[in-house]
Amino acid sequence: MKKIRVWDLPTRLFHWILVMLIGASIITQKIGGNAMEWHFIAGYAALTLVLFRVLWGLFGTRYARFADFMHAPSAIIAHLKGRVRWKYPGHNPIGSLSVFALLGVVLMQAVSGLFANDDIASEGPLVKFISKDLSDKFTWFHKQVSGNLIYFLVALHIAAIAFYYFRKKENLVKPMFTGDKELDVDAPAADDSWPMRLLAAGILVVCAAAVYYVVNLKSCASC
Repeated sequence: MKKIRVWDLPTRLFHWILVMLIGASIITQKIGGNAMEWHFIAGYAALTLVLFRVLWGLFGTRYARFADFMHAPSAIIAHLKGRVRWKYPGHNPIGSLSVFALLGVVLMQAVSGLFANDDIASEGPLVKFISKDLSDKFTWFHKQVSGNLIYFLVALHIAAIAFYYFRKKENLVKPMFTGDKELDVDAPAADDSWPMRLLAAGILVVCAAAVYYVVNLKSCASC
């Protein structure tokens, strides 16, 4: 078995910070009232992270790139049937589906929240650009569709971790802390160097600036 760096620091930080932001957004929504201000902040931060992950999936390190884990349907079926005996250095075919699903749902949740309202005191920063009827539709989608999908995907993610730990004897959590995996095949290590980390920081700053700009857009009526 060889220990190989698979998950770079930016990918690991993205993963755990997103976990905390999802938890914070759920808790603050349940509390309501003044806590909704923090709910919006968590949403903006989550949107920033998802945008970062999309760009990091294009320009990041080997195993963080989408090209590394965009598996063909045949590979997914083979993995489900247990025909594949080796360990994937990065995301396996099922894990890749989980990544794409979670990124897509969190993106939908964050974007719909920008246009949502609670009919009392809180509303998204872009509500002023659309009609009340359309905002209500975004609100329904935010609460009843993407919100429930997040609960489902989180539960599925936890179940998959437990399955691999108890049935496959594979710890999926530890590598996301350490960045390293023990593999029985030769595989190139991810470039977790400081230049790549600085590139990730630059991408994150660009994404944060873009979200800040969108959130603070002013309607023509207030120009």
